[in-house]
Amino acid sequence: MQVVKEYVQRWYESGLDPDEYICHRKQGNLVEIEEASTGRRRTVLTFCTNDVLGLVQNPAVQQAAIDAIVNYGTSNSSTSVLSGRIDLHRRLEDEISAFKHLPHTQLFLNAWMAMQALMDAFCHLAIPVPGFQNTRETLILTDVLNHGCIVSALANAGTRSGKLFGYSPRVRVRAYRHCDIEDLARKLKRYVKPDDRLMVVSDAVFSMDGDLAPLPEMIDVLSNYEGSVLVMDEAHASGAIGATGRGIYEHFGILPQDAIARGVVPLIMTTFSKFGASVGAAISTHVEELKPLLNVSPTSIGTCSLAPPLTAAALEAIRQVRQHPELVQRLQENTRYLRERLVENDFMAIGETNVIPVILPDDVNPKHFARALMNDHGLWVSPIWFIAKPRLRITANATHTREEMDRLVAGMVAVRDRVYKQTISA
Repeated sequence: MQVVKEYVQRWYESGLDPDEYICHRKQGNLVEIEEASTGRRRTVLTFCTNDVLGLVQNPAVQQAAIDAIVNYGTSNSSTSVLSGRIDLHRRLEDEISAFKHLPHTQLFLNAWMAMQALMDAFCHLAIPVPGFQNTRETLILTDVLNHGCIVSALANAGTRSGKLFGYSPRVRVRAYRHCDIEDLARKLKRYVKPDDRLMVVSDAVFSMDGDLAPLPEMIDVLSNYEGSVLVMDEAHASGAIGATGRGIYEHFGILPQDAIARGVVPLIMTTFSKFGASVGAAISTHVEELKPLLNVSPTSIGTCSLAPPLTAAALEAIRQVRQHPELVQRLQENTRYLRERLVENDFMAIGETNVIPVILPDDVNPKHFARALMNDHGLWVSPIWFIAKPRLRITANATHTREEMDRLVAGMVAVRDRVYKQTISA
């Protein structure tokens, strides 16, 4: 452990450790937090929650979770394939399938496990079956800025999860430039072999840049490869883009069936920690046979199934979105307003969604900028300073008022004027 101790000490000395805050109470966008290092408590206005539609505090969602605890208890205490599957799981899967226009859906505890299960199922067919042998290699192409859950799953795609050595055909993983269709087409031409099983994986909304995958163009390119699989991670797309919050297909005015008609197999991963007022994830498909493989993957059979209150909260949240599309419209209106106000005040707000990264000059430490917003103005935003170009990561939600958004912009202007002056004078 000596290496760990020395590393963490150096980490602290370099200022790479994040400021830690502990939440005590929430009321709308006002959050009572405690600064872990000092114990100081204060109430701040948050712009860093992923509760994009405000459903975490929705009474119907809360009551659904309470009712589930009464009816099922706090945990299923088993895996889905043994005794841990409950009716709420089936109802949630059916609701997601209707929401995403794909008839077969499998639940997981989180997106990391869902992506690893997909690699096991697609590349290695989950479990050995007597008398069956797959001899076809798999080629996977991934956007260089994909989320960590995708990166982690692809890093382990070469062998079935839980097995140190595998006997499946080789899995080759290649990256293409961010949202660059021409580079994707070039890489496909360069790396695809005649008998390959082909998969392309992308975030729908990129979590650090707030921009969108060019879905229609991706389908155009993949239509040249009959049977290719296109995976869209809609963690930040569900409930946020599209006229009714159904995600990237709706945003571009198409359906998964349009991809199917062109020989492309669409898979959609939905997560519940953003719009769904819960945690967990799901993968939806039109290929009925994929679901049982996902269900017996190591990440499914080795873990407890999604807990009843979490399942019920996600189920009711999706119903709320379907019943109240005005929530999505309000989120999109707030996104436009906040982005316009930031640009008007000369901030570099990149992307186009409610994930709003504001790029700072290289010599301005985002952690110090965010700390000044917190201490001097009672505003909570997320600083990003060691995994991407220095930035503030702001998230708009449907419950922000214009007064709250104006307060954020005013606070950012005040901090910028002071911090930039100090940087120049230094």
